[in-house]
Formats: sequence, C-alpha cells, structure tokens
Amino acid sequence: MSRSATFILAIILGASVACAGDPQINGLVPYGIQRGTEATFTINGSGLATVKEFLFYTPGFTVKKIEAEKDDVLKAVIAVSQDCQLGNHALRIRSLGGVSNLRMFTVGNLPEVGETEPNSRFDQAQTIPLNVTVSGVIQAEDVDHFAVELEKGDRLNVELEGLRLASVSSAAFFDPTLSIRAADGTELAKSDDAPLVNQDCLCSLIAPQDGKYVVQLRDVAFGGANSPYRLHIGTFPRPTAVFPPAGKPGETLNVRWIGDLTGDFSQQITLPSDGKAEAAVVAQDVHGSAPSPNVLRVSDLPATNEHEPNDEAKTATSAAGLALAVQGIIERPGDVDFYRFAAKKGQQLDVRVYARKPFRSPLDAILTIHNAQGGTIASNDDTGGPDSFARVPIPADGEYLISVRDQLKGGGADFVYRVEITETKPTLVIRLPERRQYISTTLVVPQNNRNAVMVAAQRQNFNGEVAVEFEGLPPGMYAETIPMAAGMQEIPVLFHTDADASPAGALVGITGRASDPKLNVVGRLDQRTMLVRGQNNVDVWGHNADRMATVIAEAIPYSLDLVPPKTPLVRGGTMNLKVIAKRAEGFKDPISLRLLYNPAGTASSGFVSIPEGQSEAVIPLTANNGAGLGTWKICVTGRSGISGRRGGGGAFGPDESHRCSTQFADLKIEEPYFKLSFVKASVEQGKETTVTVKVQKLRDFEGEATAELAGLPANTSSEPVKFTKDTSELTFKVKAAKEAKPNRYTSLACVTKIPLDSDFVSQTVTGGELRIDTPLPTKK
Repeated sequence: MSRSATFILAIILGASVACAGDPQINGLVPYGIQRGTEATFTINGSGLATVKEFLFYTPGFTVKKIEAEKDDVLKAVIAVSQDCQLGNHALRIRSLGGVSNLRMFTVGNLPEVGETEPNSRFDQAQTIPLNVTVSGVIQAEDVDHFAVELEKGDRLNVELEGLRLASVSSAAFFDPTLSIRAADGTELAKSDDAPLVNQDCLCSLIAPQDGKYVVQLRDVAFGGANSPYRLHIGTFPRPTAVFPPAGKPGETLNVRWIGDLTGDFSQQITLPSDGKAEAAVVAQDVHGSAPSPNVLRVSDLPATNEHEPNDEAKTATSAAGLALAVQGIIERPGDVDFYRFAAKKGQQLDVRVYARKPFRSPLDAILTIHNAQGGTIASNDDTGGPDSFARVPIPADGEYLISVRDQLKGGGADFVYRVEITETKPTLVIRLPERRQYISTTLVVPQNNRNAVMVAAQRQNFNGEVAVEFEGLPPGMYAETIPMAAGMQEIPVLFHTDADASPAGALVGITGRASDPKLNVVGRLDQRTMLVRGQNNVDVWGHNADRMATVIAEAIPYSLDLVPPKTPLVRGGTMNLKVIAKRAEGFKDPISLRLLYNPAGTASSGFVSIPEGQSEAVIPLTANNGAGLGTWKICVTGRSGISGRRGGGGAFGPDESHRCSTQFADLKIEEPYFKLSFVKASVEQGKETTVTVKVQKLRDFEGEATAELAGLPANTSSEPVKFTKDTSELTFKVKAAKEAKPNRYTSLACVTKIPLDSDFVSQTVTGGELRIDTPLPTKK
C-alpha cells in the first residue's frame, strides 16, 4: 500500500503491553530460516531468564537448545524439518511465569544470504547468486541494491516479505517498493502492493539479454527505520493464482498455475483430509518451488467450472444440485460470468463469494442473484470484507441465475473466484474475548491454584444451548465449565491445577457443541491476533489460531477465595462481595481485584484492591432494573507484583506478574421486594420537614426492614426508620441546619435493608428531591 492509500500501516507493539508475568518478545532474529536446516534465534524482550519451551502453532520444528544468560536476551537453536510448510509460522515462548505474545517468522526453501552494506547506491549493488533469500534491513532514507547475472531468456522472480514479518522492532512505517533494473539503470519491472502476497511486493521479468540485473528495494517515501525484510531472488516459479481454486478433502487435483511470466503450467496436488477449510499449496516446476504458498479451499460441495462464453443470462453455465459451488475467472476487464441453477420455493439460500479471502485474488466481486428472466432479486458488494454474500429466500420453484463481476469492471488471468450456494444452516464459532484491546487472550494458571477466562460463542441461524469442551490441557490442569444457555453470548470457565502439576505449556483446542442433538452443530476456536493494523485500527495483517496458548506456571505466594453470597441481589439493589486472600509467609504486596465479568444488568468496580499486608476486601456490586434474573456463576480475578522484580512497581506497576482467581460462587438475581417512589419535599434553613417515600409491595418478606436516606445535602440529617411487609409509606424526619445552602437537590436515595438468613438484602431507589429555602423575612 502506498502512502497515498486509504490507510498507513501501523505495527502493533503488543510486546510492550502484555502482562509482566509473561515473557515478552520485542525482537526476533533471524526473521526466517531455510527448511531442512537449523539456526540460532536471538530473542530480545523481558522475562526471558526462565523460558523453558517454544510453542509452535504448526509442525516441523525442533528446539535443540535454549540459553538465557540475562532476563532480556534469549538464544535458541531451532531445527526445521525438510517437509515443513513454506511461508508464515507463529510461535510463543513459555517461561516459569507465563506465556509470551505471538510472533511470526517464515520458512523458505532457498539458502540464506545476509545483506552487506554499503549497497545504497546503484554502483554499490551487492552481488549475489541466483536462488537465494536475502535478509536485510531498510533504515531511514535507505535504498538496497542486489545484482545478479542472467542469460537472455532467463526468468527472474523476486518476492519480498516485509509486512508479513509483522516486526515489532521497526521504529517507523515500512511501505516497500521493488524494481528490477538493467545494468544502465533502466527500470524494467516494478511492484508495489501485490494482492497475492498481502501487499508485499512481487516483481518478475524475462531477461531480454545476457548481463547484470539489479534489484532495488526502498521505502516508497524513502522512510523506514530498522525495517527488516526477506527478499527471495531466483528463477523459481511464482504464479499468482491457481485453478481450480478448491477441491474435496483427500481429492487429487490437476491444477493449472496462472500468472507466471513463462506461462501457465500444470501440477497434481492432493488435498488434505484434516478437517480444515483451507490448504496451503506450493507451485513447483523444473526450476524449483515458489517461496510461499497459494491457498486452496477444501469443501465437500460438488463444483462446476465456468464454460465460456457465459457473459449473458442466455449463455449461463449450468450447475446441478441443491448444495453446489461454481468457480471461474473474470478474465478480462468488463467480464461478467453467469451461472444457472435450480431452486425450490421456501428454500433460503446462502450465496457466498470466495476471492480475496482466501485466494488473495485481485477480484473485488459484485454478486447478483437473478430470476430466470434476468431480473435482479438480490445483490451484494463487500459484506464483511471485500468478498460478497447474500441470503436469498426463494419465492417459487424454478431456475435462477447468479452473476459475478469486478466492482471496478476490472479483470485479468488471476481474477479467480468461487461461489458456494448452500441452504441456510446453523453454524458456530468459538471466540476468546480480549481482556485488553488488541491483545489476544492466553491462559496462565499457577500450580495448586485457579484462573479463569471468558469463552464466547458466535452462533448463526440458531440460538440453542452450547456446551464447551477443551482438548489437550497440560497434565494436572482441569476445566470447570457450565452450559452456555440459549441467548447467552459468553460464559466463564474456571481452570484448576494440582499441587504437584509440573510447569508446562500447550496449545489447547476449544470445541463448542449445540446441546440439542437434532442440530448437530459443532464449532471450534478461531482466535484472531492483530499484528499489523492501519488507520482507524483496520486489521491489515495477523494470525488466526485454532488453539489457546495455555500454561501451568510456578506457584505464586497467594490464593483467593470468594465468600459465597448468602442472599440474592435484587433488581435495583446492591451487594458487597467479600474476597479473602491466603498469603504465603512474607508476601505482603497489595492485590488488585475485579470480577471476571459482570452478569447482565450488573456493574462492579474494577479498582478494588486488598491493601498491603491485609487479607480482605469487598467489591460493591449493583443491579439495574433490567438485571438478568436467575443464578449466575461468578468469580473474582486477582493480580499482584513482586517488589524489585524487573524494576519493581508493586501491584499496579510493571510487575503485575501474579495472577489467579477465586472459585466459582452462585449469585442469585431476583425481582425486588417492593417498588419505592419519592414525594417531593422542601424545608427552610434551621427547620425540620418530612420526606415521604411511597412503598408498593411486590412480594412478602419476613421481619422488620430498615430504611435510611442517602445523598442528603450538606448540613442536613435524617434518622433511619423501620418498616414491615405491610408498610405502605416511609416517613423520614429531615433537619436542616441554618448553614444548609439554599438550592434544589435531586440526589436523594432511599436505601433499604431486608433481613434474610442472618444477612440482609439491600435495595435502593434514587431520584428523590429536597428543596432548601431561605426563611421569609420577619413581618414588621
């Protein structure tokens, strides 16, 4: 993307805001490695001295050695298998205290060469062999040059990895541009923002003559500061699209690679049967393989390929079946592809285009659904992204048409797409709500302790109960779950660890299942980590994980217990939740507390702490008049620090390293016992008046309750009053001192306490009004 684009890339410094108890990755070098080799990775960050493990989201890696002489530098020897998938990979690291932020690196198939300065001028171009990967850095106003020798007719492909590295060490925005030049400096090819490589650069040429050719790389505005890159330079193939773009699980396809300068070529590819909807495939020919994969969709739907000409309704390609897919290419500017299919009255069809996602096609699709005569019954552009989606109720039995075109009437050989037409059905996706914005949620549970996270369900086309399961928890860790009732969007999940559980890490799968067996709906975790975001925090580049990073950490010097509430919380009421800390000897740090979540219609303070050296605190909890009735599982989370560790800072500084939670407790939310309403009152300075509160009983209670006025203005006072279930009116005597300031006050509240089970239920009504007047002058 150029600087004139609608947004400018911003790289998230996620490393700087994660919890101090977790290890922190601020920099990772090298940014990539050749498969079949091993390399020493250097990590800069914090909390690295006790790192014990690397957690890779993809297979093919073996960690042979970990050394951390200091807290801010870690070295690890990592070997990559010969069959490791080319392209991007994600990792985290586990220490005795927690788990790190997510970082990306790449695996290539070419030998690695380092950039050598000076190479900033054209005549200083660094000479390199063909078919290598150059690792380098663009500094401010820097231009890097690399020279290769070609024979006439040789193919030269250059692919840049810049944005896809998602470097957190870059101090400035890096918007690269790439060109290939002849020996005299003439520009022969140029690239800036190639769709296939997620706005990185992709440049190609066929050598017009023998000689030297120079690859030039710079920031488009001559910016950049400590901006790393990996530059793949060679005679390997680099198609920009593949057709057909999808197949069935386990199917062997004879695909056609499109967009390489030497022309299209074929290759047999067998799709995986691992249950995933996407497969990374790498183009190969006699000269080698592409540096990074293309993506194919994996689906059981029968597919029909377009047959040209199909630019009009009367020549539409026919497709058969109730659930089907059609796929084609918008091959030239202005091209429109039509398909004909049959549908029945009463069906509701979901029609979805796949182009930009996942194929990285340049196509910005416009989708239209027509009746048999060509009339439009639905149309869509960019629902939830650059691809199109429409939900269409079928009005009558018969034939229907769909058409696909580019929004700007563009087209080209690599404008590949696929359209899937299915009946609307229930779907489910599991999410992990962020605790802090833009920071993906992880789970750290200390030995012999507890911790909790929220798990969310994104339902489509059903609203039934969902059960959540966890697969692959570290040994000695257990999950305590509750059903996610119909209508609920998320639930708390509490995790316990045994006293003898060893510190360990795992990437844990989360599955949600509709409790109704008739629905047969299963969903799995999809956790997005934003790594590069643009203007207005647009998600530009990131990582989608199907497992939650989970760690058993070393024991911490305290645990927390929530005293179960004895009484219900009523709508319009308040409650104090008591939390008790069990401290290890010598541990006196303050512990900050907050509810993991607030049940619907309730609110609690997020700024409560157990003071230094003390063992108890209360969290005020209030319920509004629409609070969700029923029993809710609640728990409280705690955080504290260790004075002196990595600079100290106490419970609210950078050392918030100890985290745990209380057990679950049941919170009952009920209807109020009565409805209260104020009668307006007034009083003169130095005199007394009565404030009346009307009582409308809603349900009975036993014994005698207490009511008192709160929110009285300064220099006024009132005494509490007693009442029973039969009381219809509360009368408070209010005295105003001579110093009371004349005004109209609307801050009065009536706080009631109803006795129940050796405790009380608190209910409050606000909105009372008291006017204080100046006495009239004495008559002469």
